Amino acid sequence: MGTTVRNLLWELRTRLLHAVTADHGMSTAEYAIGTIAAAAFGAVLYTVVTGDSIVSALTKIIDKALKTPVK
Repeated sequence: MGTTVRNLLWELRTRLLHAVTADHGMSTAEYAIGTIAAAAFGAVLYTVVTGDSIVSALTKIIDKALKTPVK
């Protein structure tokens, strides 16, 4: 009977240590944070690119390139 209790306690200790040190969910959390960061970066980039100053600057560059004489 003493060995059975000892085995049960040892198994309980092993399971608790495994539960405390296991990091099975870490990769999912990292992917979630990476996805949120990428979406936020995309939103900021979209806002910057569609802003009036960028559109007018790109239009000026394209107009200048089209009006440049070819020699």
